[in-house]
Amino acid sequence: MSSAPDTLSGDGQLQDAALRPTEWDEYVGQAQVKANVRVAIDAAKKRGGMPEHLLFYGPPGVGKTTLAYLVASTLGANLKSTSGVAIERAADLAAILTNLEPGTVLFIDEIHRLSRKIEELLYPALESGHLDIVLGKGPSARTVELALPAFTLVGATTRMAELSGPLRSRFGGGTFQLDFYSDRDLRDIIRRSASRLGVDATDDAIENIAAKSRATPRVANSLLKRVRDYSLVHEKPVDAALCDEACILFGIDAHGLTKDDRRYLETLREGFRGGPAGIRALASAMHEEPDTVEHVYEPYLLRLGFIERSPRGRILTSKGREYLG
Repeated sequence: MSSAPDTLSGDGQLQDAALRPTEWDEYVGQAQVKANVRVAIDAAKKRGGMPEHLLFYGPPGVGKTTLAYLVASTLGANLKSTSGVAIERAADLAAILTNLEPGTVLFIDEIHRLSRKIEELLYPALESGHLDIVLGKGPSARTVELALPAFTLVGATTRMAELSGPLRSRFGGGTFQLDFYSDRDLRDIIRRSASRLGVDATDDAIENIAAKSRATPRVANSLLKRVRDYSLVHEKPVDAALCDEACILFGIDAHGLTKDDRRYLETLREGFRGGPAGIRALASAMHEEPDTVEHVYEPYLLRLGFIERSPRGRILTSKGREYLG
């Protein structure tokens, strides 16, 4: 069992950054999205300008941030990264936009968290490249128009429905949905990450981890690192048997479900006789927020076919009942 290289053996954030693909060929999956984005970038480079603004949406951990990094690196541009929740006031947005260097890629993660007031301030910046600043109050107030350097906004969101129509329409470069990953793509990602981390994992171990990764690259890499740590502590090779042993400790089953996922299914079966159950009633019974239940627990359970969303509420399917035994 080989040890990890020094550059990848320490801080977790440094490891995550090192595992992020830096070339398009290293980015596994989402083939149609990649092809469309490459056309937008290549066309902009031939025009000698910047691509139009891009929007990526999909579940957490499927590669939206990585695509933003690849867009910037392909353009040879600086990447300025922030999040919707961090931009609370008009002054916050003005400070970001007026300090951009020409040709910058501005990445706003969770862009649906922008307030409507901030969105309206962003519209002219995206459309005509200027920022309208109101100075003063009352009758003496006046608007100053500030010219902005050329930039490309890359937005990312996990909640497309919460993004306003006017803001969505400003992404002329395209709006792209990123979906969950196949086991085959996950195996390729895990194999590459294992090589980068210096983990000597068997093919069976890679397949085992992929099956428990909730169809999400971020989960796959996280689980790989946890299994690696378990193997180092117990001085055992990274094979399928060790993966099963480690996942029992982690509380992760063969489907990649955790005790919280099982608690959701059990609450739906025991508390609501399998449903239908309204989201608020179900969340209350679990002592969770409705948003947490809807956006954290449900997406993968829906993918597995263990639950259904109906107009009357959530329903435990026959597959879900079979899983619970």
